[in-house]
Amino acid sequence: MKKTNIIKTYIPDGLETKIEGNIISYCVDVCNIVQICNKLYFTHNLQLKTITAVDERNDGGWFRILYVFGVLKENIFLVPYIILDNKEEFPSITKDIHEASGYERKIKTFFGLSPVGHPSIQKILLHENWPDTVFPLRKDFNWQTKPEEVHESYESQKVEGEGIYEIPVGPVHAGIIEPGHFRFSVAGEKIILLKPKLGYKHKGSEKLFEILSMEDKVRLSERISGDTSFTHSLAFCQAIESLSDIEIPERAKYLRVIFSELERLANHINDIGFIMLDAGYNFGGSNCARLREVVMQWNERLTGSRFLRGVNNIGGVTRDIGSKTASELLDALGKIHQDLNEVIEVSQSSSSLINRLSGTGKIDRQIAMDHGVIGVAGRALGLVRDARIDYNYAAYNKLKFNIALEKNGDVLARWKIRIKEIHSSMLILEQVIQGIPPDKKLKSDKKVILKKNSLGIGITEGWRGDIVYLVVTNSSGHVNRVDVRDPSFINWTILEHSIINEIIPDFPLINKSFNLSYSGNDL
Repeated sequence: MKKTNIIKTYIPDGLETKIEGNIISYCVDVCNIVQICNKLYFTHNLQLKTITAVDERNDGGWFRILYVFGVLKENIFLVPYIILDNKEEFPSITKDIHEASGYERKIKTFFGLSPVGHPSIQKILLHENWPDTVFPLRKDFNWQTKPEEVHESYESQKVEGEGIYEIPVGPVHAGIIEPGHFRFSVAGEKIILLKPKLGYKHKGSEKLFEILSMEDKVRLSERISGDTSFTHSLAFCQAIESLSDIEIPERAKYLRVIFSELERLANHINDIGFIMLDAGYNFGGSNCARLREVVMQWNERLTGSRFLRGVNNIGGVTRDIGSKTASELLDALGKIHQDLNEVIEVSQSSSSLINRLSGTGKIDRQIAMDHGVIGVAGRALGLVRDARIDYNYAAYNKLKFNIALEKNGDVLARWKIRIKEIHSSMLILEQVIQGIPPDKKLKSDKKVILKKNSLGIGITEGWRGDIVYLVVTNSSGHVNRVDVRDPSFINWTILEHSIINEIIPDFPLINKSFNLSYSGNDL
């Protein structure tokens, strides 16, 4: 669909639009933003990708709030926005669009802008020792400042009644695991409420994006969520490339697909094994650990980094794969695939394993849709969402593969999705390795010169779900704001709904079947 037709279809008459690459932005009166967003979301069924604020008081004297909606299959983003001039309140859309809740809470916490009508505006990510009057994403907050510590108390939702008791878990856990606090309310054996408290890994990443050099910004994007280093940095690079009108070489597009799929393989194999380990099925767990290690060693051989760091840069990639190495990689992938298929075949014959996974941690489809669930958890409910197809990038538009789908939404479905995605990744890698262009150019020669007062969006399909980077420049053409949305920020909100009426020993298994990132959520 042409952009003029998209404007006619989705944007009310009389609004002035600005077209920047694949982004169409337009200013909306504050009093109309709820109606505009509701129409995009409910009438046109567009995906809400992120909501964020930008402090533009140095340029225009105001704050701006941007609402990013994706037009499926068109690789187009609609960005209605409102301007808060001499005010610090804006209408909440959460009562209608539930998945907006976390975004609006984040805006309140980090910018001090209040979403009027939000049903529960409790602080998010910053803990009770952070002052309520200090907002770190405002421009007048110095990133080197250490605010005076306060000593407020954290009030978790409580369930009262005879026989109800609470079980606190974390934030420090056994083994090598990131910190997060979970408070269970239990009646007998059954869990009737779970309230996670996150933010223990908050690093001030979005503030750092404002002050680092471009080279270090790429490095920072690799460290938002360590197990998704490549795909996070790819999303950031794509946003900057769109702001600079940089077209990357064809070979680099194919190489980006290879590295993305190797990252997906390693993590899915790892999760398949850990789910089986948490179910007490050691055969599957140990063999998957072995196969994941083979993929990680290939990552290191190809790039010098087991986590594929230092590979992406603005305009292309830093590493090539020679024809001999590519042939050896293809042969190794075939052996990994065959080996894994044998492990899965044996595992699926275990009735105790399948019974343990089946029906556990099941999510209601409507609740999941209300929360905007994405990635593995969404596809396990039959939700057809995959940024590789919905928002074509790199060389994915030249490849044929199926979106993995299940429908039951339980641990077994999420386990099966990962298996199916491995099959798809193997098919993708075979096509890419055999079809990679012979041209040896890996990086665009064009200088990185960002457009002024502009928006750039990068979206990629990480192994957990889609990753979104929104980059906003100022009147000098410098990065003013980098908004990062990891899939975990969305899917953490659904975890508590998957555990209701389960028992405490089920929690590690259910939690692992989502395997959400603490660091990617906490930023």
